[in-house]
Amino acid sequence: MFRALVLILALIAYPLRAAAAPPDVDLELVLAVDTSGSMDLGEARVQRRGYLKALRHPDFINAVKGGYLGRIVIGYFEWAGRVEDSSVIAWQVIEDAGDVETFAAKLEARPIYTRHGTSISSAIRFGTKLIETNSYLGARRVLDLSGDGYNNTGLPIAPTRDDALARGIVINGLVILIRPNSTVPLDQYYAQCVIGGPGSFMVPVRKAEDFASAVRQKLLLEVSGLTPGLTLQPAAVLTSVDCLVGERYPSFLEPAFPN
Repeated sequence: MFRALVLILALIAYPLRAAAAPPDVDLELVLAVDTSGSMDLGEARVQRRGYLKALRHPDFINAVKGGYLGRIVIGYFEWAGRVEDSSVIAWQVIEDAGDVETFAAKLEARPIYTRHGTSISSAIRFGTKLIETNSYLGARRVLDLSGDGYNNTGLPIAPTRDDALARGIVINGLVILIRPNSTVPLDQYYAQCVIGGPGSFMVPVRKAEDFASAVRQKLLLEVSGLTPGLTLQPAAVLTSVDCLVGERYPSFLEPAFPN
């Protein structure tokens, strides 16, 4: 009954796509990972290990198998001031543990580095294009975006986010709050300026050692099509956020992580 309901909701959410053909995967999921200069190589390694542990955890493939079709497709790229094509890991269908390991091995083999700039808008545009141009038809489409700073280069974040949402893509956030910024709380910035779409949510990471569990929680929610109950206050009660805060206050854009 639950699986049938999920499929019905998917057909309602994406009527134009569904009219062309039925879904061939439960989810099209893009992992867009922040590698901006606010993270040193040590923190970038912690982030990479967190994704690898989350993907290889048995709960992940169990969640995939529990879907209506029992398979998803997943892609990956890293972003900073722009997206480098060399950071992209091509779409991988996930149906069993072997598929997960194939994808995880590709990620594990990637070099780790950081680059200047923080262009969330470029990440959203690149992720949107990956989803729009792939050869799969998912019941749901999600851009999973990690980040530890404000958009400070490229297009403004709000209209870029709105364009992705208009295309039926849900944007979720993994918000890295290891050092909170006193100018505008980053979680509120993500809530009002970055994430969006039906059931969208964000998961905060406040300690480096919590990264793997936070990624796992987020992946399980996304694969299962669920949302956390109390991750965020309703956006209406949050203090209004200037979505151009990154562009207006460049000195706050690349906060240093504690050593």
